[in-house]
Amino acid sequence: MRYLYNGSGNCYITGVEVSDQQLWQRLMNGKSLFLISGPCVIESETLCLKVARSLRDKCKRLNMPFIFKASFDKANRTSGKSKRGPGLEAGLEILAKVRTKVGVPVLTDVHTEDQAVAAAAVVDVVQIPAFLCRQTDLIQAAVRTKAIVNLKKGQFLSPQEMEQVVKKAADVGGKKLLVTDRGTTFGYNNLVSDMRAIPIMKEFGFPIVYDATHSVQMPGGDGNKSSGNSEFAPVLAKAAVAAGADGMFIETHPEPMKAWSDGPNMIPLRDMGKVLSQLVKIHKAVR
Repeated sequence: MRYLYNGSGNCYITGVEVSDQQLWQRLMNGKSLFLISGPCVIESETLCLKVARSLRDKCKRLNMPFIFKASFDKANRTSGKSKRGPGLEAGLEILAKVRTKVGVPVLTDVHTEDQAVAAAAVVDVVQIPAFLCRQTDLIQAAVRTKAIVNLKKGQFLSPQEMEQVVKKAADVGGKKLLVTDRGTTFGYNNLVSDMRAIPIMKEFGFPIVYDATHSVQMPGGDGNKSSGNSEFAPVLAKAAVAAGADGMFIETHPEPMKAWSDGPNMIPLRDMGKVLSQLVKIHKAVR
C-alpha cells in the first residue's frame, strides 16, 4: 500500500494537486522543463524537509514541475568507511514525510529487486543507479511495481547502448520511463558530457533528463572519496537544455562542503533559484 498524500493517490506539483498519471503526463508533454533535485543522501528528516520546501517554492514561482530526490543508502561509496545513509526502512519513512508534509512527488534509487518493491510503496519514481543500469532483474522488478522508473545511463555506456536498457524495461510493460545522462568516463577520475547523447536518446521515445551535478564529479578523485567541479554544473545544465533535455537532475545542499556525499559537485541551495530561472528561459527559447 503506497503512502499517499491525504490518502487519495494524489500529490502536489508546483502547488497543483495531481494524480500519479497526471504527474507522468506532465513529465511527458515537454511543455515545461521539470526538475529532479535534493541532497545526495538522506542525512536527516530536518534537512530533507528544508531542501524540499525551498525547491518547491522556487519551482512554483517558475511553474516548473518538481520531484524531490534523496537516497536512503549510498551503497557504492568509494570508501567502506564513508557515510551511506539511514537505510531502507528509516529512509523511506523520511521520504514519506516529505511527500505528505511538503506535498511533492519523491524519487529514490534502489539496488535490489526487494528494495524496488519496498520503495515503490512510498515513492513516485524508482531510480536505477548508473552503475546498475544493465542489471536486467533489477530493471524489470522496478518496472513491475508500476511506478515511474528513471534509468540512469552508466558512465561506461554509449547513448546508443541505452536503447537495450530501455528495451529491457519495455519487455515487461515499461511505459513510464525516464532516461538520464550523467556523463561518460574520460580516462581516470574524470567524466565528459557529450551533448549529442540527448537527441540520440530522445529517439527512444521517453523524456530525457540531464544530471548536471554528477556529470561534473571526479570519481575517486580525492583518494578515499570523489571530488568534483561544481562551478561547471550550471554551464553544462544550460547546454543540456539547449540540446533538448526535458528534465534536469541537480543535487543540492544548504552547505555542500558539509554534505555526507558528493558535496564538491553540488549546486548550493542558495544558488538554485538563479540557476533554475536561467534554465527555464533557455527551455522556452528552444521549444
